[in-house]
Amino acid sequence: MNRSGQLSAFIRAVLSRQWQALVDLLPIIGVVLFFQLLVFRQPLPQLDQLLIGALFTVVGLSLFTQGLESGLFPMGETMAHHLAAKGSLSALLSFAFLLGFTTTIAEPALIAVSREAAEIAAQGQLIASEPAVLNRYALGLRLSVALSVGLAILVGVLRILKGWPLHYLIIGGYLLVMLMTTVAPKEIIGIAYDTGGVTTSTITVPLVAALGVGLASIIKGRNPLTDGFGLIALASLLPMIFVMAYGLLIFS
Repeated sequence: MNRSGQLSAFIRAVLSRQWQALVDLLPIIGVVLFFQLLVFRQPLPQLDQLLIGALFTVVGLSLFTQGLESGLFPMGETMAHHLAAKGSLSALLSFAFLLGFTTTIAEPALIAVSREAAEIAAQGQLIASEPAVLNRYALGLRLSVALSVGLAILVGVLRILKGWPLHYLIIGGYLLVMLMTTVAPKEIIGIAYDTGGVTTSTITVPLVAALGVGLASIIKGRNPLTDGFGLIALASLLPMIFVMAYGLLIFS
């Protein structure tokens, strides 16, 4: 293919990706317009800034999905292949734990939620309002969540290797969540349930999912469709347990 043909193909691919991102955002745009124009009956404020922001969102979403497909998913599967080929269970489990821990401890949403939780706890006179105490409380939350996600990914990898049924782990985990909800301090329960959502970040999810699919695809007797997924469910479950345990330690 000559240079002009390559350029045309590139432009078509870019426009196709932009159009797909716009289509994905149309339901959100439709809901906002419906309530703003028909329910609130108010004109859109700062229309020019909204249009510019929408354009940036479409471009950013298209670039992000392209990056996932071109970089993170292949990288996760490649790492799974290399670790499995190495034949070291300890190396594989160590990598699984560190992958979950490091991506979670640096998650911006978790940092923001931990800081907000510390400030609210101080306002409720549960902890002192001193900066050192606030930072220590927020760091404790972050470490609890990061440790739980690391352990969740480790358990998920073991599940793939051993062929454990996923529903047993999920049902048992939520039974433990309900049990701990009855004994955990009420001040920590809401935070614990919210941390299950903030742990599934835009970096953790594709890497962890690719790791699971990659492992299931190269281990004899495993099906990537039925065995390769489920790691994210565990990563959303264990933080609730660990944060409630952290609350029992801090507030009891």
